[in-house]
Amino acid sequence: MTTKAVVLLSGGLDSATALAWASKEKGWECFTIAFDYGQRHRIELEASKDIAKAFAVKKHQVISVDLHAIGGSSLTSNLDVPKDQAETTSIPSTYVPARNLIFLSLAAAFAETVGANKLVIGANVVDYSGYPDCRPEFLNSFAKTVALGTKAGVQGADFEVVAPLLHLDKSEIIQLGLSLGVDYAMTRSCYDPKDDGTPCGHCDSCHFRNQGFAELGKTDPLLD
Repeated sequence: MTTKAVVLLSGGLDSATALAWASKEKGWECFTIAFDYGQRHRIELEASKDIAKAFAVKKHQVISVDLHAIGGSSLTSNLDVPKDQAETTSIPSTYVPARNLIFLSLAAAFAETVGANKLVIGANVVDYSGYPDCRPEFLNSFAKTVALGTKAGVQGADFEVVAPLLHLDKSEIIQLGLSLGVDYAMTRSCYDPKDDGTPCGHCDSCHFRNQGFAELGKTDPLLD
């Protein structure tokens, strides 16, 4: 029986790698979901469509959720995106309140409609340990909640939240993706891209992405 998975695909480096892992390494039939949530870096949405097409997913779904109306994050409000502060240990202003809780809930609903029992997310605790919704405790708890709160779960579906990148650093993630055929030129990671879509080079996301490529002796294809 074919295993079906819903992959949260933002269009960034991590989510593209998670999709490649689910599709190529695990051989799962993949459905992808992206969110137009009022983020300033909406350029990632077009990237998600291109990546989904490249991996021939069964269906790519884009859902609109207005988190800009809630605010509280430099990604969804007029707060400045922090620059050159990636090594700080506090939860950064780029944290979007309850984002993964909201996104995983919608992904679970999508999974129920397509008969998938795997929810795949590119969460990572190495580079972004300050994000509470990337912790394994949260992901494990959410899987239990889905089992209790859905028709499929009550009827016996064994839901699992899978985070294949959880304990990998950025260079290991990139290395994995390259081995699985990810074209990172298609991905978009910057939190505050320039008007022409090129990365700012100074936000947390740019810092860790550039560091990952450098540790492999490579240059980010978006900077070539």
